[in-house]
Amino acid sequence: MQNRLWLLLSLMSLALVNALGTSVFAQLESFPGLSEKDWPWWRGPQRNGVALDHSNLPVEWSADQNIAWSSKIPGRGTGSPIVVGDRIYLATCDEATGSQSILALDRETGRTLWTTVVHAEGAMRKNSKSTGASSTLACDGKYLYINFANANAVTMSALTLTGSKVWESKISDYQIHQGYGASPALYKNLVIGVADTKGGGAIAAFERSNGQLVWKRERPSNPNYPSPIILTIAGKDQLIMTGCDLVTSLEPATGKTIWEVPGATTECVTSTVTDGTHVYSSGGYPKNHMAAIKADGSGSIAWENKERVYVPSLLYKDGHLFGVLDAGMAACWKSDTGEEVWKARLGGNFSASPVLAGDRIFATNESGETFVFKANHERFERISTNKLGDEAFATPTICDGKIYMRFAQSVDGKRQEYLVCIAKK
Repeated sequence: MQNRLWLLLSLMSLALVNALGTSVFAQLESFPGLSEKDWPWWRGPQRNGVALDHSNLPVEWSADQNIAWSSKIPGRGTGSPIVVGDRIYLATCDEATGSQSILALDRETGRTLWTTVVHAEGAMRKNSKSTGASSTLACDGKYLYINFANANAVTMSALTLTGSKVWESKISDYQIHQGYGASPALYKNLVIGVADTKGGGAIAAFERSNGQLVWKRERPSNPNYPSPIILTIAGKDQLIMTGCDLVTSLEPATGKTIWEVPGATTECVTSTVTDGTHVYSSGGYPKNHMAAIKADGSGSIAWENKERVYVPSLLYKDGHLFGVLDAGMAACWKSDTGEEVWKARLGGNFSASPVLAGDRIFATNESGETFVFKANHERFERISTNKLGDEAFATPTICDGKIYMRFAQSVDGKRQEYLVCIAKK
């Protein structure tokens, strides 16, 4: 009887994994130093913008309500904080000197524990919304990994959890167009980075322990901005890249092409999500675009529309896609047809990606307003609107019942960045 029960539970778990297209355990099994209470890389443990531990999560806050701590952050950056163990890590850039650094903060108090300068000068950016520290770190429980565009190249660096530099490897030469913000992706013994650029970039995988190159693929000569996203789709691990007028799937262990189809747009920013069968691409230059592509190598495009979801990444839940359009609208679409279910005005412009926590979506606009609304596939249902600071471009990090938010505000006429921990008191 016990064996039958165990088998039934195993089959139910497998079915759930296949339905979601990714497994928490599959994503974390190679990294014993991590737990489900951490947010160790871009878009969280499952790489899809979904918060796992969202119990007792606040839905209302202000400068003097539900703020556990607030810390000043030097310089400027739009990369999200990551949370591992008892620490928080984030990147920042001193635009006066061009230096690029990593900061470590205490998770409970927000106190800065150490700062390491990775590059003393040479930071690159052009667009006013970009920074010299727009990438989010990745952590395997032993090392920290970060990409910086610096001195006409994109370089990946590895640091210990105490801030000592371990290795540094060049991904590609880089011609700056707007900026750079692709974050590293971890896969088993590898860390993978990309640099799409007008001069012809590359995607490369390095040995996590020593930075030795394991594989490298040239990329088309186009400016493009997405991070490599590794998901379990159609029964196999696939590394998905959108943009450069293509949707590309590679074997993350070898870099070999699984499939590649024309699609997406020339320039993309968003990180794709999956329902386990399709990948969903979106872009905004030179055309507005959303599409569902079968991930079995057939090249079949299930549907396409002309929505502008250019910078904020999509969310998938229960057969539906949820997103925020750059111009301040929240929307829900059927994932099998692309049919719009509802659309509602939020306000402001959006660069940060929304985060799903249970049945609630947290979406922050560029003015520091965070809208909390239900992941309801029947109608729009707003829960609250909360404001911090004057400017916010970083995607919030949500784990262990807390929200970590990076924003900026004017203090005595000068721009000052902050990292705050939002928690129920």
